[in-house]
Amino acid sequence: MSKLNELRKQAMALPLEPGVYIMKDATGTIIYIGKAKKLKNRVSQYFGSDQNHTEKVRQMVSRVDTFDYIVVGSEFEALVLECALIKQHTPKYNILLKDDKGYHYIRVSPPPYPRLSEAKQKAEDGARYIGPYMSSYAIKQAVDEANKIYCLSTCARPLAYGKKGGERPCLNHHIGQCCAPCTGKINPEEYQERVNEAVEFLTQGSAKTMTTLQERMEQAAERLDFEQAARLRDRINAIKRMSDKQKVVLSRIPEQDVIALAQGSGHACFEVFRFTGGQLSDREHFLLEEQDNVPEAYREFLERYYTLRDRIPPQITVAQTPEDTELLEQWLGEKAGRRVHIVSPQIGEQAHLTEMCKNNAAERIARQVGMTGRDTTALEELRQLLGLDTTPSYIECYDISHTAGSNPVAAMVVFENGQPLRSAYRKFQIKEAPGGDDYAAMEEVLTRRVEEYLKHQEEGTGFGRKPDLILLDGGAGQVAAVAPVLARYGLAIPLYGLVKDDRHRTRAIAMEGGEIAIHRKRAAFTLLGTIQEEVHRSAIRYHRQRRKGQSLFTTLLEIEGIGPTRAKALLRQFGSLKGVRNATTEELLTVKGMTRPAAEAIQRYFKAKDESNE
Repeated sequence: MSKLNELRKQAMALPLEPGVYIMKDATGTIIYIGKAKKLKNRVSQYFGSDQNHTEKVRQMVSRVDTFDYIVVGSEFEALVLECALIKQHTPKYNILLKDDKGYHYIRVSPPPYPRLSEAKQKAEDGARYIGPYMSSYAIKQAVDEANKIYCLSTCARPLAYGKKGGERPCLNHHIGQCCAPCTGKINPEEYQERVNEAVEFLTQGSAKTMTTLQERMEQAAERLDFEQAARLRDRINAIKRMSDKQKVVLSRIPEQDVIALAQGSGHACFEVFRFTGGQLSDREHFLLEEQDNVPEAYREFLERYYTLRDRIPPQITVAQTPEDTELLEQWLGEKAGRRVHIVSPQIGEQAHLTEMCKNNAAERIARQVGMTGRDTTALEELRQLLGLDTTPSYIECYDISHTAGSNPVAAMVVFENGQPLRSAYRKFQIKEAPGGDDYAAMEEVLTRRVEEYLKHQEEGTGFGRKPDLILLDGGAGQVAAVAPVLARYGLAIPLYGLVKDDRHRTRAIAMEGGEIAIHRKRAAFTLLGTIQEEVHRSAIRYHRQRRKGQSLFTTLLEIEGIGPTRAKALLRQFGSLKGVRNATTEELLTVKGMTRPAAEAIQRYFKAKDESNE
């Protein structure tokens, strides 16, 4: 009996009760921990047919040597136990988050020209350290604000008072964000006063600082020290501008976390926005491997994240509803000592926040793999629309072009990671399909494409690379014509059509049996429209080239002594009909297979054409 059959037999003997199951490899190492409402049903699924398994699950099952289980009283108890065991054993195939949350400090370098910066730890370097603080995001934002408001130096230039010649101030000075101490015109006392005010701003908050500055400005005005009053006024206005800038990311719900997942190119990223007092107070991100089951991934992430974090807000806003939402709310509520709501908004301010959070997660992946955040978002939306297991990073699209059935051709364009890969574009002449039969033409082209793949698949490049997704410029008819081709060769490649509206814009994705609307997925909508326009342009361009070449070819065949072989050779050597017309007899004789009588016939033909046009 094989190991898989043995494990399945053991799984079928499990009770139909809630519990936790623990998968182990041959060394006894725990590689996965999960919970189940009914242990027998859940565990036996792993060891049955693997057709519905994702690649990650297949890999995990292939390494399972034994499994253990713990029966509990309810599914909620199973969730609590699962969280505790995962925290204890950190299994390889569970979502694991690296908790790099540590203390952070505001560093004030020594005089005479102190600089403000963020530091992860104290050092014995003579600097002053303010803190500790938990949020690195909040510290970085606050230090950046203080440097801009009080025009402190942030560059690496040497600072000294009264130095001859002085350096030319940098761009920060010209845009009003630095007082340019590098020029040697600001004395240390004046600069230190700015630093002291910046530290007061950071430690006491902007509200108290505003009150103090307002009082000092009024006192300066009463003393008729208008220059000092103007400087204080400018500082007050700078704080107001910075506050207005912060209001760009606001939440009407005072205390909440916003969480979103983005995926692409084999990577996944969870982004967390933490709101306190209605303002963004902290943000974190966690890069993972691409996740196959998104609702399950959200559940696992929430479990891991709030196992590591003490602060649990009354509302957690997620971009997609997690698996076992009610159980999670109960578990989080018990940890927080109050009610916790998990919501997944579809419209309004909260939906806008989840979208913003998701875009930031996409940007993290983009920096990781060298894509743009927009492309990452578009490919993830496309994956969700089509229900694909993985993000389609390599996409091929096909279109047919002809004029009333004559000179039929096809074009193939390729998009990799959301961008056109022009080196992989291909063009096809339709050889067998009847003129004007687009379905037969598309079937012929895809048959030739698949056969080329089977010949070169070991190379893994060009025609030897299997696409993650095939798109056809057309509706369900084109899809129905091509689907049997893929089935005949045993290739499981997702296949869809692109349907246009009456204005020739992409409006839907066609499949056998219906259509999928795409207008609500903005990034995917834009990407698909771009792909369809690109393949249409490519097909039209190639058709025009073929039609033009055919016209030139036909003209040369009218000349006595010029057959198909010589006509092709002439166009190949001279490039155009005009080149052939302007060639001398001796130049024509350099063409392979050309004879003097044929060359002279060409000369006579074009001379007669010219005379008839006079």
